[in-house]
Formats: sequence, C-alpha cells, structure tokens
Amino acid sequence: VNGAVNPTFQEVHEKQNASYLGRGPCLTKFTGHRGKVGASDANAEYVAEVVRLFNDAGILWQTGELGKIDEGGGGTVAKHLAVYGMDVIDCGPPLLAMHSPYELSSKLDIYECYRAFNVFFAA
Repeated sequence: VNGAVNPTFQEVHEKQNASYLGRGPCLTKFTGHRGKVGASDANAEYVAEVVRLFNDAGILWQTGELGKIDEGGGGTVAKHLAVYGMDVIDCGPPLLAMHSPYELSSKLDIYECYRAFNVFFAA
C-alpha cells in the first residue's frame, strides 16, 4: 500500500510525486528515510518490464512516493529484500489515513491491484 494524498493533510506529500485514490495501484520504485538512509531502488529495466506488463494488460496504474522527506512516515520491507540483490518495487492500492484505525481506499484501486498481481505472477 501507499499513502494517498489526503485533502486534510496535503502538506506531508509532494503532490507531483504522490498517489491518489481512483487512479489504480501505486508503483513505488524507491523508498527510504532522511534522504537515502535505508533506501532501496529498483533498476530502470525492471521497472520498464513491470510497466510493460501492466500496460499490455490495460491496467490503470500510477507512481508515487511515501511522502515528503522527513514529513509523515511510512516504510516498507523493500530494503530488507533488496540486500539479497533483488529488484524490488512496492505495488499496492493507495490509502487515505494509512496505518490509522480507519483506512480508506478506492474500489477501483483494489480491483486494478488484483488484476496487476495476476498479470505479474502469470509472467
């Protein structure tokens, strides 16, 4: 999952590099905190292959970051897998109020995410 831009708390996102509800699953190529501390970054060729799979299947998708550096929060297991030499991309539906007691997502994002996972695992 990825944190979608919340209209109430827009300041924690870089809106040009953020995910939004209703635009499909979010691909996050790199993650980390405090600049590049604990970061992982997938190779461009791997990202292109995943994007090609999604585009060929007509899947609606978007890219986004977890938020502005040092604002908000969030993290993934990507860095723990990347230490083994894997290319890792986070992919999941954007959520409003991620990790809160009441998260909100879009039905379209959930369905497109389901389709994206099926295409990826079938490849």
